[in-house]
Amino acid sequence: MSANSKRSSRPRVLIAGGGVAALEAALALHDLAGDRVEVEMCSPRREFVYRPFAVGEPFGAAGVLRYDLDSLASRLGVSFRLGGIFSVDPGGCLATARDGEQIPFDYLLVATGVRMLWAVPGSVTFWGAADEGGVGGVVRKLRAGALRNVVFTIPGGSAWPLPVYELALLGSAVLAKSGIEDARLTVVTPEEVPLQLFGRSVGEQMARLLDEHGIEVVAGTHPVEFDGERLRVAPGKPLETEAVVSLPRLEGRRIDGLPHDEDGFLRVDEHCRVAATEPIFAAGDVTNFPVKQGGIATQEADAAAEAIAAAVGCDVEPAPFDPVLRGVLWTGGEPRYLFGRLTGKHGETSALSEDPLWPPQDGKIVGRYLTPFLAGFPDAGERTVAAG
Repeated sequence: MSANSKRSSRPRVLIAGGGVAALEAALALHDLAGDRVEVEMCSPRREFVYRPFAVGEPFGAAGVLRYDLDSLASRLGVSFRLGGIFSVDPGGCLATARDGEQIPFDYLLVATGVRMLWAVPGSVTFWGAADEGGVGGVVRKLRAGALRNVVFTIPGGSAWPLPVYELALLGSAVLAKSGIEDARLTVVTPEEVPLQLFGRSVGEQMARLLDEHGIEVVAGTHPVEFDGERLRVAPGKPLETEAVVSLPRLEGRRIDGLPHDEDGFLRVDEHCRVAATEPIFAAGDVTNFPVKQGGIATQEADAAAEAIAAAVGCDVEPAPFDPVLRGVLWTGGEPRYLFGRLTGKHGETSALSEDPLWPPQDGKIVGRYLTPFLAGFPDAGERTVAAG
């Protein structure tokens, strides 16, 4: 619909993006506002890619799930537009698509996610989706005994470090099953302790778990470059190794007209409203909240949706974004459940357990609306497993 097209009398909510935060926001608005708003989702991709299972793909243990966005949107009564947003005029409440069409809105929710970039020259990067043989090749060589020294590492900046620890633990399980006892696996991390963002208790327990699996941790250290024989780090001396697997560096997806920080992320307030742009909100990895995780994205989306629902007259008391970290750690054996709540008014609550710390869920992302919604998709035409 162009700017000159006939407008609905209902407030129009435009959701830019087609990932976790976008879908959670659409579901929340459907529940909170119902027919009071008209919602359109705009994404440059036709598929919603559920990435958390990707960590098992190189090991043949799981695969990426892909859902057709048009099918998801139709179930919600949301219209779907294929295409990305290039720029926004906050004052005029107009978004411009990449094909030049202008899209009017009363409220805009930006959930465009991040760009993933190579972080450590010379390393193999775990992209969290299509591996294209990179990490899978490292795993095959580990299993065959062709690699005896591998480093898994986390670059600095905003990130979600859990996959690096899962890759190392799953790699350790591969070595054990293959009967290889003299290989060396190392995690190099800028964190002071493993999974520091969950809190002290989890960090200490993770350190013990990694030690039990024979995985060395080099903490407080940034990876710089791998030359094929040594990983240069800062601070410290280079580490001798045969292969390096790294997470990517993350950068926010910039949209002209919105106030991004130097890394492309949008600053938001406690209700996920973009600073100085009253009708514009943001949720998910594109915000400046430093933890980039699906569960956090759903919580930001819920906060934004509540604020929008209240603004259009729904009987909703919008709650501020109050981050709670929940994670499922794959180990190659029994999973571990991680919980962390570090906001000031609650103090630190940190736990790692072999038993679920919340009601069992079908998936690794814990979202108020998204998790049960996706669990109700039995149709193979709407959900496909990419591997294993």
